[in-house]
Amino acid sequence: MSETPGTPRPGSPTTLFDHALRLHRLTPDKPLPRNGEPYPDDDSHRRRRRRPKPPEDRHSAGKDVALLLDAHFARPSALPGELADAFHDVRIPLHPDEHIAAAARRADGERVRRTGRWLVRHGTDRCSVTVGVALLAVVGTPDDIPLLQTIGLLSHRFGPLVAHTLQRQPAGAEALLWLAERVTGWGRVYVVETLCRLDDPPIRPWLLRRACDGDLLNGYFAGTVATVAELHEALADLGTDSEMVDHVGRLLHLMSDCDGMGLTLARYPHAPAVLEAHARHTGALPPTIGRYFTNALLAEHLTARPPEAAGCTAEQQQALRATYLSVLDREEWTRTARAGLAAEDDRMRWLADHRAPQLRLRAFPDRRPD
Repeated sequence: MSETPGTPRPGSPTTLFDHALRLHRLTPDKPLPRNGEPYPDDDSHRRRRRRPKPPEDRHSAGKDVALLLDAHFARPSALPGELADAFHDVRIPLHPDEHIAAAARRADGERVRRTGRWLVRHGTDRCSVTVGVALLAVVGTPDDIPLLQTIGLLSHRFGPLVAHTLQRQPAGAEALLWLAERVTGWGRVYVVETLCRLDDPPIRPWLLRRACDGDLLNGYFAGTVATVAELHEALADLGTDSEMVDHVGRLLHLMSDCDGMGLTLARYPHAPAVLEAHARHTGALPPTIGRYFTNALLAEHLTARPPEAAGCTAEQQQALRATYLSVLDREEWTRTARAGLAAEDDRMRWLADHRAPQLRLRAFPDRRPD
């Protein structure tokens, strides 16, 4: 009987790999709907009566997994499928773990590789699949990249280990870029932070234009992206690169309000130069609701916060604020914002209700303070 890849046999549990593959085919160039949640094993995990407690020493988190792996690999006849339900009652680290890695190195590499591949491809439980990825982090080869990319689409669970595993492969940067375009939320944090650690020049154009997708969690890596991609040295390209202008705006907005998450404008040494270049070049582009929203938020930051919050002097802050406001109050930009408000765009509604009163934007005359 022939089977369509990604379609489980009737009555059989759905593997997490097949689940990710099926959703990926629905939106091949975008993140999975709802990040692939709920997973097929959600019900079984909710029914578990005894959940493993976090270890008192975080460095010992993978010891119990390592003991189970040692016992399994000590039996030459043991098959990978015997591990399918072996990890329910132990704590499974979601990040690289030295104890699991050591257990993988103690066993025969080819056998460990077969076991890791089987668990990732055929596992119906997130615990066993996570262990499979952890094994491939040690003994995986470039042949495993498609397997890892697919399971990595379930990035909230598998993002940290998959990103770590892919970066160790010769074509890891390319594989990570593919995955970065198709994950969001925490998964995007894991993947983009890994790309930044690679510090590979061919990655920089993507970091400059695509790293931030607008999620609040982007604040964890926005400043790192600006630094690693050497944004301050690429400002000359802004005049001919509208995608980069929009992305720089998102970077600046995130860095204006990510204290406690990542590098802020206050601590970014090139903040004045990058703000000035963005303020100047964004005004040369046609207005969109997204551009209006970003520029208004930056103008608000420059209005409501002291100069040092933007890494500027008082004179620089005043000039930057004036530039942003002059763009926002242009007739065509005002019309765009009002059209968005009439269409009940959430961003325009939020600006109209929550912007800094000092801005007094023409787009919202009926909501100006007395």
